[in-house]
Amino acid sequence: MRMTHRQRFKLAASHQAADRAVFDLCGCPQTLIDYPQTTEALKNYLGFTGADQGSFPIDERILKFFDIDTRMAGGMATPKTVHNRVEGGIHYNSYGIGQREINGHFEICFNPLRDATIDQMLAYPMPRASDIDRRQICAWGEQARRLHEETDYAVIAAHPVLGVFEIGCWLFGFDDYLYRMAAEPELVHAFSKRILNYQKEVIEIYYSELGPWIDCTSSGDDFGMQTGTFVSAAMFNEFIAPYFAERIAHTKKYTAAFYEHHTCGSVYSLIPDLKKCGVDILNPIQPGTYMMEPERLKKDYGSMMVFWGGVDTQKLLPYAQPEAVEYEVKKILSIMGTQGYILSPAHCIQKDVPAQNIAAIYSGAKKFYADQ
Repeated sequence: MRMTHRQRFKLAASHQAADRAVFDLCGCPQTLIDYPQTTEALKNYLGFTGADQGSFPIDERILKFFDIDTRMAGGMATPKTVHNRVEGGIHYNSYGIGQREINGHFEICFNPLRDATIDQMLAYPMPRASDIDRRQICAWGEQARRLHEETDYAVIAAHPVLGVFEIGCWLFGFDDYLYRMAAEPELVHAFSKRILNYQKEVIEIYYSELGPWIDCTSSGDDFGMQTGTFVSAAMFNEFIAPYFAERIAHTKKYTAAFYEHHTCGSVYSLIPDLKKCGVDILNPIQPGTYMMEPERLKKDYGSMMVFWGGVDTQKLLPYAQPEAVEYEVKKILSIMGTQGYILSPAHCIQKDVPAQNIAAIYSGAKKFYADQ
């Protein structure tokens, strides 16, 4: 019996068998198509003309054509602050982090808390939840309600606030912040408490509106590199896990939704700790990183963690032929099954990915199930 999109998602997220794997594209902040020209090329490849349809980050006709199960609501709830400005081609965000546009992306080039003392850090102006535009939050809440009541899609809330580790690395600089974790733990804990307090205030505002209507919410904080984690499991549990776990617990006060966390890279060694923090779904399976093979993840943690992703965006999607993409999709579906798995690109799709390879993800999946 064919299931609704929402039923399929809830079964997969609960480690129960569904009629097929959940299909995702643009359903969370980490599976978007980052470039308008790539989206337009996909639209043209599929034969869709005219203005985009729907209110999502991609033409609704594309999502329906691929039978995508997910739809995203909400966004980053960041207020304007004294830091917001553009000077000398550098864009300073609400935290005062400077970013310069390089090849269509904004890359960090200024870390305002580099070399700061603990007193300077405590005095530094941070965003205030009281300055968030409540009208935007209400509009996102209405968007989530309509999706819940008027469609059968799984409603995925974008995360409203940055992660405690990544914002530390961006405000101080990766090298400076990692050094502080080893040499100045009191500063790191004081900083993390500031960020957690802000996170909790934003969470209360955001999920009070969206919480009743969503099936899953995302968060993002990169703990991994290609070859391993940024810090040891012991340091993760000392400096990150307590604040991360409290953030998740606070979120779950306002919604019964599954909690999906995105971290790039190799985080195999942290999966049990992420589960203890309250993570239900890990995004992504990132092919090519250390010990993150689908076979290993399914065997070792398939009963513990739901996995989201798996289609390589670094080499496969940009450079392979469509037939190779279809082959890899069939392979991962044969490994992961329908219990605890969501099929999607491993990260946002860049402008070097041809339209036919995006289409091949879902044509490969459909061929896999047609052959069953």
